Amino acid sequence: MSKALNILKEVFGYPAFRGQQAEVIAHVAAGGDCLVLMPTGGGKSLCYQIPALLREGVAIVVSPLIALMHNQVAALHELGVRAAVLNSSLSVQESLAVEQKLLASEYDLLYVAPERLLTPRFLNLITRIRIALFAIDEAHCVSQWGHDFRPAYLKISHLKNHFPKVPFVALTATATPRVQEDIITQLGLEQPV
Repeated sequence: MSKALNILKEVFGYPAFRGQQAEVIAHVAAGGDCLVLMPTGGGKSLCYQIPALLREGVAIVVSPLIALMHNQVAALHELGVRAAVLNSSLSVQESLAVEQKLLASEYDLLYVAPERLLTPRFLNLITRIRIALFAIDEAHCVSQWGHDFRPAYLKISHLKNHFPKVPFVALTATATPRVQEDIITQLGLEQPV
C-alpha cells in the first residue's frame, strides 16, 4: 500500500486515505472485484483511478454521463494522468486518434458510455490491449430496482466472459441493499468486497 499512498500524495495531493478507500484500492489492485458504495464527494473515483495507475494496462471506465466523463478526464490531465474519453461527442477523426493512442498504450484510463462498450468495434479494440480493470460508475443503473435503470448496463456482465481475470469495480452513491445485491448479480462480480 506504500505505492498507493505515494500515488495518493504525489499525483492527487491528498495526505491520507479516507474511510475504506485503502481497503478497496488494495483489493482491486490485487485483482479482486469490489462494490463501492460511498456518498457523492466521498472519493469513489480514487478507488479505481489509483488501482489503474498501479496495475499494468488501461482501466476501462464505464460512465453514463458524457459531461462527467469530460470533467473527470480534464481533471486527470491537470494532474498529469494519461486519460481519454471515447464517446459520441467526438468526431470520427478524434475517435480514431484515441483508438490509435489506446493501441499504443498511451492511456492509463479510458472513459466510455455503456452503449459503446459492447459494440463489436469496441470489443475488437479492447481485445488487442492489456486491461488493468473495468470500473462501472453509477452502477445502480444496472439494477431494475434502481431509480436510474439503463438497459445497456445489463450487458456489461458479458465482459466477464471475455475478460475473466480482469477485476471489476462497481461504484455508486445510492443503492439500497436490494439494489446492491442486484448490482453484484447483474455484473457477475465474483466474491466482491
